[in-house]
Amino acid sequence: MMKVVIQRVSEAVLSINSNEQSTIGKGLVVLLGLAISDTVSDADWLCKKIISLRIFGDENGLMNKSILEIEGDILLVSQFTLIAAYKKGNRPSFINAARPEQAIPLYEYCIQKLNELLGKTISTGVFGADMQVSLTNDGPVTIVMDSQNKE
Repeated sequence: MMKVVIQRVSEAVLSINSNEQSTIGKGLVVLLGLAISDTVSDADWLCKKIISLRIFGDENGLMNKSILEIEGDILLVSQFTLIAAYKKGNRPSFINAARPEQAIPLYEYCIQKLNELLGKTISTGVFGADMQVSLTNDGPVTIVMDSQNKE
């Protein structure tokens, strides 16, 4: 099951080895966990949902606007730890996380799909890198979704 943690932010910076890699202003930080069972159709569903989520304030302060409507930015970060299994013991298992040969093409597909749907280039991390993400969560608003639980 593909999982995402979506955070509405006023700004975010992703660094690798103390070097700024990506910076965004108002928008979304999306942490993406890819499982071995994930497919392109999972990615399509989640990307469309991310773009369509009405979690930004309108002129009355109500959450009525999408990332498209506010012309915001997206920072997409691959995070295999979202696929952790933690039922047994205290050390999480990542046995269900997609291996790089499967995950990288699906991660790149998500980048391409979000670029297309947003109508501009999104910011990203570097797959497999040790990254530091600093953000200002706006609200805070945080949404967790997975492709197997289409509520």
